[in-house]
Amino acid sequence: METQSFADLEMLQAALNHVFADWVRELDLRVLEARAGEVTLVLPVTRRHVHEGGVLCGQTMMAAADTAMVLAVMTKLGGFKPMTTVQLQTSFLRPVSGSSGAARVVARVLRMGKSLVFGEVQIINADDELAAHATTTYALL
Repeated sequence: METQSFADLEMLQAALNHVFADWVRELDLRVLEARAGEVTLVLPVTRRHVHEGGVLCGQTMMAAADTAMVLAVMTKLGGFKPMTTVQLQTSFLRPVSGSSGAARVVARVLRMGKSLVFGEVQIINADDELAAHATTTYALL
């Protein structure tokens, strides 16, 4: 028996435009793919998110990772429900060039309990290399 998928791309894209804070919306994230428990976003690499070293800043990647995981949880819940980030542990493995145009953000729910959700996020650079890896814990409110 197949489980119901709530991976409605339009619902997720609409959530990006109204669930999150204004400054998160300025990341201009776009939903590329989704299925139950997993989303892939496109993160445009723009000048305002590139630091003096010529690479995408870690703060932008962490915000994108956190946002992507909220959307991944939404695919399991069937829409937005209040939740909060308990833990976001990020390892930066290689830079995302400031001239690369975009990166992909892939968020996966690993385990969903009644009150806690565990997940992982990968940020993949334009060369299809893993640039950052995050593990996450969310509390459902």
